[in-house]
Amino acid sequence: MTQYLIKNATIVNEGKQEIADVYIKNQRIEKIGKNLYANGAKEINAEGKYLLPGFIDDQVHFREPGLTHKAEIYTEARAAVAGGITSFMEMPNTVPNTLTQELLADKYAIGAKKSLANYSFFMGASNDNLEEILKTDVKNVCGIKVFMGSSTGNMLVDNEKTLEGIFKNAPTLVATHCEDEATIRKNIELFKEKYGDNLTTEMHPMIRSEEACYLSSSFAVSLAKKHNTRLHILHISTGKETFLFDHTKPLKDKRITSEACIHHLWFCDEDYKTKGNWIKWNPAIKTAADRTQILKAVLDNHIDVIATDHAPHTIEEKSQSYSKAPAGGPLVQHAFNALFEMYHQGKISLEKIAEKTAHSLAICFQIKERGFIREGYFADLVLVDLNASYKVDKNNILAKCGWSPFEGQTFNSKITHTFVSGHLAFADDKFDESVLGERLRFDR
Repeated sequence: MTQYLIKNATIVNEGKQEIADVYIKNQRIEKIGKNLYANGAKEINAEGKYLLPGFIDDQVHFREPGLTHKAEIYTEARAAVAGGITSFMEMPNTVPNTLTQELLADKYAIGAKKSLANYSFFMGASNDNLEEILKTDVKNVCGIKVFMGSSTGNMLVDNEKTLEGIFKNAPTLVATHCEDEATIRKNIELFKEKYGDNLTTEMHPMIRSEEACYLSSSFAVSLAKKHNTRLHILHISTGKETFLFDHTKPLKDKRITSEACIHHLWFCDEDYKTKGNWIKWNPAIKTAADRTQILKAVLDNHIDVIATDHAPHTIEEKSQSYSKAPAGGPLVQHAFNALFEMYHQGKISLEKIAEKTAHSLAICFQIKERGFIREGYFADLVLVDLNASYKVDKNNILAKCGWSPFEGQTFNSKITHTFVSGHLAFADDKFDESVLGERLRFDR
């Protein structure tokens, strides 16, 4: 494997910035220091650029197997790498749902053959697969995913006895989608009584309401406290939910953690007027006040990590009426840029971005030798030029679906280089796919 010497980068890592060189050899960070020299290494002049640990995205839907008309591991991992995401954790609501160890192994085999980024896959939970869940290898699988809200196929877990069994016996981290199904169904009926079939996307945050989210999240927290479960609640969408979480403990000591997503940090319900179904996600994007509180919770550590919930659908699918259009959209290519834009706006520091997209993920999931710029760790690194503009348009969107909720947005930063396990996978808008990503391992 090629050796690299990154010269004069402003390294953003573990709460501070410093200008230094980074020598990469045999997949790893061999040396960090000033005025380094490495015979035979390819030099990269990073003067004026910022070097961050690669974004570790703990929630993506890459749609393979079974839904590859929307996306596939090859295309979405490639888009992720272009966006500075070096590792991803993919969800089990593919077709078939990932509910057995055999189906989980099949996905890892696809990742090994196709993924430019490092990868891990969640084991799925249903109302009747606890025996399979208990077989999960905690050192080689990121976690167990429980949909405590409507989903596809057999993925909705709404049996309280089953939930008790999962929370009591899960061998590793349990990640949950929390929306109360009964509340959502009641809201749908109320809106249909009033508006018939003329429901619009602007009603989405009222149908998938704050109440639906809080009921489910608070129930998950109560189950986790009862059974001392290692719980991780995904895509917090309301300000009210943020107060369910403790911000006083060090992350390594927390048994209950949470995640904020890019779309809940960027958009609000006012944007439905112009964006419509293109920003229809579950849980719904809610009010500007919710958005403000979610960001505050990220900054004060009530919320521990930032993710994308990249969940693409085709243009044709999203162009349907509100009731028929599926929820979700592509985000991996532009998530880092959105955070850097928030940095330019004075909303978040570069150090906090590195913490919430890399360091905290490594701690939260106990990822082995990743998430930090440290000697001996895997070289998952991103170089960004904070003074280069980049406009999102159809010609530079890499997700297979061919659209983005950020279309037309100009970002005042640009990712120039992405290293995945020491391999320069992306540089100056060009890919090197000769070396693929690695399977994530966990110190558990």
